[in-house]
Amino acid sequence: MPTTPTDPQAKRPAKFESVDDYIASLPTDVQAVLQEVRRALHDAVAGAGEKISYGIPALTVEGRPVVYFAGWKKHVSLYPLPEGDPEFDEAVAPYRSGASTAKFPLSRPMPLDVVRRAGSLLANKRGAEAS
Repeated sequence: MPTTPTDPQAKRPAKFESVDDYIASLPTDVQAVLQEVRRALHDAVAGAGEKISYGIPALTVEGRPVVYFAGWKKHVSLYPLPEGDPEFDEAVAPYRSGASTAKFPLSRPMPLDVVRRAGSLLANKRGAEAS
């Protein structure tokens, strides 16, 4: 699991009360991109909630995490990635880092369509699991 931004005085991962607190702890350029990702995920998952889980932001449905996102110095990560959709697999392939993580470099335009699709597929899967 990736580490969260650190509290320089404590030399340990910072604990965040909210997604806003987490995003505010990051460099300004990362904050802007992470806000775009956050909006794209909310567009895809109507009525989703938010919370900090495992030290990073998570979108929730009925209080349960559906998708996690995190900001880093050179990229934004999204996890887990949905499975079983060949069209999505092709779209996310350039960003895949491991079996279930996407790393979107900050040096390139953020593929918000891929982010939205991931959120939608994961929320649909969560809905099917709840049925």
